[in-house]
Amino acid sequence: MNILFVHNNFPAQFRNLASELASRPDNRVAAIGAQTAQPLPNVNLLRYRMPAFDVMPTHPFARRFDVECRRATEVLYALSELRSSGFEPDLIVGHCGWGETLPLRTMFPRAKIATYCEYYYRPEGQDVHFDPEGPELGLDGLVGLHCKNASTLLALAESDIGLSPTEWQRQTYPPEFQGKIHVVHEGVDGERLRPDPKAQFAIPGGPVLRKGGEIVTYVARNLEPMRGFHVFMRSLPRLLAARPNAQVVIVGGEGVSYGESAPAGRTWKAICMEEIASSADLTRVHFLPPQPYDDFVRLLQVSRVHTYLTVPFVLSWSLVEAMALGCAIVASDTEPVREAIAHGVSGVLTPFLDSDALADRLSELLASKRARLAALGEAARATALSRYDKRVCLERALELLGVTTGSGAEAIAPRSARG
Repeated sequence: MNILFVHNNFPAQFRNLASELASRPDNRVAAIGAQTAQPLPNVNLLRYRMPAFDVMPTHPFARRFDVECRRATEVLYALSELRSSGFEPDLIVGHCGWGETLPLRTMFPRAKIATYCEYYYRPEGQDVHFDPEGPELGLDGLVGLHCKNASTLLALAESDIGLSPTEWQRQTYPPEFQGKIHVVHEGVDGERLRPDPKAQFAIPGGPVLRKGGEIVTYVARNLEPMRGFHVFMRSLPRLLAARPNAQVVIVGGEGVSYGESAPAGRTWKAICMEEIASSADLTRVHFLPPQPYDDFVRLLQVSRVHTYLTVPFVLSWSLVEAMALGCAIVASDTEPVREAIAHGVSGVLTPFLDSDALADRLSELLASKRARLAALGEAARATALSRYDKRVCLERALELLGVTTGSGAEAIAPRSARG
């Protein structure tokens, strides 16, 4: 088979699937990504570069689509290079979030196309207006939000199958498309991600943390309100007063991955630090930038209680990884989290907006006997292994794509032959 992956930040969500397919000697695997894309063994990676341009002359409703069309042009050049080399994909797997899938059907009309369906934007019931402190969108803002779905809808219309990592994320899409979308998580490495009672983690210039201490962890790609950073920070004065031996480790960048930037060119970290500076013992609060993966794993292995907060939005890999590592978890009682964690069984859920309740849940678990913490961690790990282990997820993905046997002749038949 010839298989093509399209993702600006390749391999990203496609790492496990691409690695598996590229390891099969009869397959030829190629990938197209932007300058941030990273190579994988046996994958022919073509990178494109986005040219500089001014989007301001474009109508505000169409600016995102303008950018996506320009990105699609760069992908089209890379597709042409692939085809001129004799590479005709039988299967294409692409992420529809940046316009990269727009030229796929035109360039390769007979290929089977699988679209990664991460999220569909809506004006209510999801992230928008969930947090009363967040931005209030007016009519223009809501129309602009709706227009963000344009390339996603075009990709779904032209795809043969959609893949969504969680049921809740699948249900964000219009009902008329949900039948085309199948739920299969990208998968985490349950063999690598396992508890280690001997683990330790050294804070640069600070203490060495070991399993058994009162260690609270919080991890996000960036420290921002969409992932509840402000709520977590507001919980610290109450938490640290109740637990004088607790150490808090916060990992994340100071930029913005999702949602609005902090006002006046500041960072959400600086704003939240100012807010609690006079009421919390910040000597026990340790901020770290995004960590190398092995260090991230060691940190969660020593964590006594891990915190995960999110508005109704895309579920983070870090939650599933923490579950696989057997962490006792306190998480926000929001729709994507409820799908992964059963309250009181595989974790403890708490209202997203209530920082006092979060502090109390964290304090209660820090004070809990080891047997309760172990029970929560074991149940979380069991859930992760049964639903999200990469072996389970790969088997499901390969079955959906029709390549479990290595031939996949029926499922990968040309589009015209499938009708």
